[in-house]
Amino acid sequence: QVQLVESGGGLVQPGGSLRLSCAASGFAFRDYPMSWYRQAPGKERKLVATITTTGERTDYARSVKGRFTISRDNNKNTMYLQMNSLKPDDTALYYCKVDMYDRRWWSYWGQGTQVTVSS
Repeated sequence: QVQLVESGGGLVQPGGSLRLSCAASGFAFRDYPMSWYRQAPGKERKLVATITTTGERTDYARSVKGRFTISRDNNKNTMYLQMNSLKPDDTALYYCKVDMYDRRWWSYWGQGTQVTVSS
C-alpha cells in the first residue's frame, strides 16, 4: 500500500536550518508530483511547496520562498525539504502528500514530523 514517512524534524533556534525527508513506498514514486504541507496548532493545514515528477519545476508558498528548497531523488524514492533561515512562524507539523486518480481522487499523507523554531 501507499506509504509516506517523514523524518528530520526537531528543535532549532531562529536562523537555523533543518532538512526534512519523505520516504515513499507502495507506488511508482517517479510518476507523481509531490507536495509538502504544514499545520501549526489551531490553524489550517497549508501548502508549503510542490515539485513535478522529475524536479524540473518547483513552487513555494510566499512565506517560505527564498528560504526553503524542495527536491527529490527518484532513485531513492525520497523527497526533501531544505529549510534555512528558520523563523518561529515556521513552527508546525510538516507532512508530505501525493495525489492519485483511481475512479476518484485520493490523497495520501504521512504521519508528519514536528519542527519547532524557538530561542
